[in-house]
Amino acid sequence: MKKQHDDSNNSLWPFEELPPAKPAQTQRHRNGAPAEGAAKRIEEKEDGRGGGEETIKPFPREVFARLAKDAEHAGGEWQERDYGPGYVGQTLFDTPASEDNTVTVVLPQANIGKVPAQAPVRIESTDGRSYLGIVVRGPFAEPDGIRGDSPIVVTTSVYGTVFLPDYHGRVQVLLLGEELGGKGGQLVPQRFRPLPKSPVYVLTSEEMARVLKLDGEIELGLAIGHEELVVRVPARRKSLWCRHVGILGTTGGGKSTTVSGLVSQLQRQGFATILIDIEGEYTTINEPTDDATMLAALERRRKEPAGVGQVTIYHLVGRRTANPQTKQAAVQPFCLLFEQLSPYLVCELLEMTEAQQERYLRAYDITKQILHELKISPRAGEDASWLLELDELEEGYRGMRLEHIYDVVRACTSLVEKVEGNIEFSSPDLKAASQTVIQKIKSAAKGLPGAPSSWRALQGKLRRLLNLRIFDNREAQPLRYDQMLRQGQVAIIDLSDTDSPQINNLVIAELLRGVHLHQDERYAQLERQPERQATPSSGAGQTQAVKEGKGLVPVMVIIEEAHEFLSAERVRQMPTLFEQVARMARRGRKRWLGLVFVTQLPQHLPDEVLGLINNVILHKITDANVISRLKRSIGGIDEGLWTRLPNLAPGQAIVALDGMIQPFLVAIDPTPCKLRMVD
Repeated sequence: MKKQHDDSNNSLWPFEELPPAKPAQTQRHRNGAPAEGAAKRIEEKEDGRGGGEETIKPFPREVFARLAKDAEHAGGEWQERDYGPGYVGQTLFDTPASEDNTVTVVLPQANIGKVPAQAPVRIESTDGRSYLGIVVRGPFAEPDGIRGDSPIVVTTSVYGTVFLPDYHGRVQVLLLGEELGGKGGQLVPQRFRPLPKSPVYVLTSEEMARVLKLDGEIELGLAIGHEELVVRVPARRKSLWCRHVGILGTTGGGKSTTVSGLVSQLQRQGFATILIDIEGEYTTINEPTDDATMLAALERRRKEPAGVGQVTIYHLVGRRTANPQTKQAAVQPFCLLFEQLSPYLVCELLEMTEAQQERYLRAYDITKQILHELKISPRAGEDASWLLELDELEEGYRGMRLEHIYDVVRACTSLVEKVEGNIEFSSPDLKAASQTVIQKIKSAAKGLPGAPSSWRALQGKLRRLLNLRIFDNREAQPLRYDQMLRQGQVAIIDLSDTDSPQINNLVIAELLRGVHLHQDERYAQLERQPERQATPSSGAGQTQAVKEGKGLVPVMVIIEEAHEFLSAERVRQMPTLFEQVARMARRGRKRWLGLVFVTQLPQHLPDEVLGLINNVILHKITDANVISRLKRSIGGIDEGLWTRLPNLAPGQAIVALDGMIQPFLVAIDPTPCKLRMVD
């Protein structure tokens, strides 16, 4: 059937059904102007003045016939294309301001709410390629056909008139890669860009988790902008936990919630977790939370409050724990063993001058000779092969106690001052053979450096250390790493009652050395097992098990207030301590040993420490200089996320962890356990 077009209402009419024209009637809009699209033929009465009555006559019917024929030849009446489920918009043309690896997508007004920030999308380019991307800016609302900041839009918005135009949405999409072989294929780096006018689709929740690699056993929280997209990471990913994590942010940003929630989940996954607690904040994590805000947040996430299992609280002998009334958790005092501290580390931690270091190391050598000759260490009949393997940059002389070297320093001070009659010993070992010891010291002390004041200053520092009664104390046992590093065990090292950064650093240094040594021994045992137990059919499998770390309990050491332990100033003053940490960080991956650095002052961490961190959880940071420095150290975070960092709400964090295809802004889950200090 031929069709004829009546342009007065933009519809197609059958030729036979055209409405009859009204020759003498004038068709007008409400404003009085002639109707659009109608052919106007004006007839005027000849009255000599050029005026007359206006009449509107219809187009000739053959015009509509030709239009209908042309439309039919072009494919018929235009119909909107059905792009299928998930369609939200199309890619826009590039402009001089366009950036590599990003494309602009425009959305109909009704679809703006379907593409929130951080929404993963699929772009089915008109050249047949399929791309995946993620929204990094927007969604923004723009007026149709006019700039949003044009004077007419601003003016009418201010005064609330009815002129405001309709609007559409716009988002900026960061390309993640091209799907090899089309939709659902393996994601590979893209070589081209999506073409303009390519349809864009949002992914389902299942596709989002798969594409963005957000699956795993450790649940961090919800991706901001999504109702159901949970950010998860695998528990057994070495490149994540054993390449070390930084949890950074200002006070009140939610770091404690993140740490306690992480400890709770790691414990359930069989990790041995050691948490160095400077403020005693975590000494109640064995109990369920009773904070009203946290309980409400847990209810929204359909989670139950629960304490952490298998918790032991350790505190230095002679000091108190922040929570002595804790329920369902063991409380155990501990002491340090002086023999386990490198002499060079002692010099650094006590901040000895160069002259004091020279005298201390000389007294240290004299003490070793005395202990060896008196058969105190090694004892008679003991295998002394350890002497050949002794590395004094890592540990001290086995069997040496702090009171031993203090007695020797005091005796050397008396010899330099030429008051030999004042020599006496407090150590039972040296006191029992005082005359022999004095002769040994005299013979070994020939050519001692002078300057009695330096000797007395050194003696005073060792005396203050001795008065702390934290070394070789018979009222407490040293840390038992075989107990601390059991599967699912959580050890809280409560240092809240020390009030001394030097003591804290001594404890942390000894703890890290002991954990590293114990994990090394366990790894060596696994390596020896195939030699003792392998059969021709099973040997290869056991060797592979050693390579994969099977049989090792994964260990996480979380250092709170890391800036006090590893500040830039301390790293310069204590290179031996930092080298211990760096060696542990480098060798920890194979041995399933990870570090988590937690600090509210990331600006105090030196570049050497930031270089050890490959994964970050960033809470609110307001200092622009700190953010600029972190940008240089941490790659892969989009500029749009950096700009949001200063304004994050408590509990929000930028999560950039290994294995995630893209950093995410996450609302961290509330902690189910109790914290002592809640803002």
